[in-house]
Amino acid sequence: SQEQMERVLLIERPMKEVVASYGRNALKAGLDGVVCSPLEAPGVHEMCGKGFLTVTPGVRFAGDSKGDQNRVTDPAGAAALGSDYIVVGRSITGAEDPQAAYERCVREFVG
Repeated sequence: SQEQMERVLLIERPMKEVVASYGRNALKAGLDGVVCSPLEAPGVHEMCGKGFLTVTPGVRFAGDSKGDQNRVTDPAGAAALGSDYIVVGRSITGAEDPQAAYERCVREFVG
């Protein structure tokens, strides 16, 4: 969250600005992409181009607990925001039927 970024990391710039700066630095360094919140994926693509990859953790099924993360979305939301790859943990590993949960995740993300 913005509050955590300011309190813990002592970064007082707006999150959108910080993420854009980190994305530009990664692009200049020759990286192919970054790990970022699904909520930051549109801004990263805007700043660095559609071909610059975003790997987005914090993806959960709608209705699942957010756990220790604040900036989360569901697989369909991540796809709509432009995430290239998603990281889904607890919604699959904690499911009664992990295989079915994985298949649901793929359906929701890919469409």
